Amino acid sequence: MQQGRTIVITGASSGFGHGLAQRLAGRGDNLVLVARRKSLVEDLAKECGNAIAVHADVGNPDDLEKVAAAALARFPRIDAWVNNAGVAALGRFDEIPLRDHERVLRTNLGGAVNGSHIAMRHFRSKGSGTLVNVASMLGRTPAPYYASYCASKYGIVGLCASLRQELALDRTSGIRVCAVLPMAADTPFYEHAANYTGRSLQPFPVTDAWQVVDALVDALDNPRDEIVVGAPAKAAMASQQFMPWVTESATAAVSHQLQMEDAPPADVTGGNLHAPTPIGTGVEGQARARMAAEQRIRRT
Repeated sequence: MQQGRTIVITGASSGFGHGLAQRLAGRGDNLVLVARRKSLVEDLAKECGNAIAVHADVGNPDDLEKVAAAALARFPRIDAWVNNAGVAALGRFDEIPLRDHERVLRTNLGGAVNGSHIAMRHFRSKGSGTLVNVASMLGRTPAPYYASYCASKYGIVGLCASLRQELALDRTSGIRVCAVLPMAADTPFYEHAANYTGRSLQPFPVTDAWQVVDALVDALDNPRDEIVVGAPAKAAMASQQFMPWVTESATAAVSHQLQMEDAPPADVTGGNLHAPTPIGTGVEGQARARMAAEQRIRRT
């Protein structure tokens, strides 16, 4: 395990990014914490110690250039870059405003492209570095009502694969590109997501947030091409590989039943797509507790 590294983490104000910063804080790493929610990421930097906070929107390449400049002004080099920031607009594809789909793609895929471009330029100049892009099992196994989110995560998986090909052709062994693929996790993601389903969001199955955080730590310590997080995700990966039609049909049927038939009504919301929201500031979210409460109400 290498210590004393400088690591950039986007989407650090909550969820995986927040947890990753906390996990790394006591290990001697220098942290560059990036988020739209300025006060939250500044508080986290103070908590972590040898860290700086940079207010930025990952969908804006100029913002991420400023992140790199701030990192190099404080620390001698960047050793790892984690593209973690992500948003979602859930619902039937044609019922979601196009500007919301565009925002999902600009943040998730555009943010990964922007961050990867800066990181790879720096890594090539130094001859080493680790790029970690947070993808999703929805970048391998599609689900209805997640169309633009799936598109963004499929794009991240493809981006990572293409970059690895380029590095192999150049015989560059000191730079690693890793995609981390979790299932749905109980982070504030579902509190932040734009919801056009008309119903309470029902992710399934739900992975523990800290399990994904630990996988991100592992990706930094022992980088591999892809890290699939958790037994359900590994089962879904194997099923998709050998029985794609069966897997996708079953996923569609279960997702529709849970989300569009069984879920209680909920208001339409634009979530945090176009502006950050004050809710959902921790590593863990309220999805499992909320769904358990909804089930108790249905049984009474």
